[in-house]
Amino acid sequence: MTGSKPYDVAITGGGLAGLSLAILSARSGYHTVLFEKEKYPFHRVCGEYISRESWPFLEELGLPLASMQLPLINRLQVTAPGGTVFETKLPLGGFGISRHRLDQELAQRARAAGVELREETRVQDIRFNDGLFNLDTSAGRFQSRASAGAFGKRSNLDLKWKRPFAQAKAGPLHNYIGVKYHIRTRHPADLIALHNFADGYCGISQVEDGICCLCYLTSAENLRRSGNSIAGMEARILQRNPHLRRIFSEAEFLWEQPVTISQVSFAAKSQVEAHVLLLGDAAGMITPLCGNGMSMALHAGKLAHRFMHNFLQGTISREAMEQQYQQAWRQQFSKRLYTGRSIQSFFGHPTLTEILVRSFRSFPFLAQPLIRLTHGTPF
Repeated sequence: MTGSKPYDVAITGGGLAGLSLAILSARSGYHTVLFEKEKYPFHRVCGEYISRESWPFLEELGLPLASMQLPLINRLQVTAPGGTVFETKLPLGGFGISRHRLDQELAQRARAAGVELREETRVQDIRFNDGLFNLDTSAGRFQSRASAGAFGKRSNLDLKWKRPFAQAKAGPLHNYIGVKYHIRTRHPADLIALHNFADGYCGISQVEDGICCLCYLTSAENLRRSGNSIAGMEARILQRNPHLRRIFSEAEFLWEQPVTISQVSFAAKSQVEAHVLLLGDAAGMITPLCGNGMSMALHAGKLAHRFMHNFLQGTISREAMEQQYQQAWRQQFSKRLYTGRSIQSFFGHPTLTEILVRSFRSFPFLAQPLIRLTHGTPF
């Protein structure tokens, strides 16, 4: 706080990107603080499927994945709103783990590495002045030499910085809502399914202990047309897809109420604001149907650490750190984000989705290049 020695690294947001950066920073000997507005463990709106590209990095961070008995996922199923099904193998595959468990595991390793983990602390403003960041938080003011923002899909900081996506009017890339449940139902452990409906899609895959994550994204307009009732929207719109109708009628729902998020945007975002390096969904969000947002967040944490480390060691300037991080981020992720937005333009529209799914059924080789374009390689 004011009057004390500045931190080397201050991170706003304790999701996968923030926690991975924090662990790497502390292990490199940097005095690191991370602010998380919630208290671990907690649930987030998230599909909870991770591409295998992240497996080596998570093990590097200390997670014993091989002994955690997690479901290994190597098949993809896509259904159109009317029920037409296409199924294919996933070239790299992935695995399932709940954010409730994964975030907690990483938070424990962050503490063990020496990160000062400040839970239930909200960052209200970040200002850069005379080579230092001043972070005004609900716990007081803190200072740091380097700062990262991993605060998710939308934050009060986005509005404070007047980021364009946060001020944009509702449109094809803006104003979505996300809804997530944990359920028990008949669903193969090696399969991730994406069930489409009008103006949305719903993913289902297993996580630990035989539980399934059921998470869907749809337009805020669908909710409005359903009288702002999630249950009404699920009955009126989602369950027109017979696969979703079966799931909602047969499954045991483990929570009384779902976890929800609103005002989700897939518009392009900047990777640096006010000299703060942005990671994860704060830097750009891939459409959930592409299934690797968590891998991108983890990879961004690794990229940010590389350039922050060089800056803190004095081998590059702050300007070079910012430029090199942005270039590396775009090289790794821009094509994935563009492909994801392009694919999303087909899904959610019943007729277009039906045509696309039937095309995949007739020419299955067409699906593999799209899958590869939205996934990376092990890092």
